Amino acid sequence: MTDIERLSVTDLGAALGERATLVQFSTAFCQPCRATRRVLADVSALVPGVVHIEIDAESRLDLMRRLEITGTPTVFVLDPAGAVVKRAAGLPRKAEVLAALAAAVPAVRL
Repeated sequence: MTDIERLSVTDLGAALGERATLVQFSTAFCQPCRATRRVLADVSALVPGVVHIEIDAESRLDLMRRLEITGTPTVFVLDPAGAVVKRAAGLPRKAEVLAALAAAVPAVRL
């Protein structure tokens, strides 16, 4: 896998989830980012072993460039090893996040 396909604890500044990690790239004045934060926090509280990590896009321009992120919110679903299994831009619905987790990380049963 390339560096773009895998994110490390160093990249994220936090530990990966036991089963999956929801990574959200946000900016301070982004209204959809606030709503995305609530959705991903709800999902991570609902599904054991899933964590939500929010990254301030403006402070991590290096990572934004590396991952070719052009807008916020952008969300990545990572497997337990940090491999990117799903990527989406824009405000997700809770059902979409749950479906992405179930499809992308087989160990997650909803």
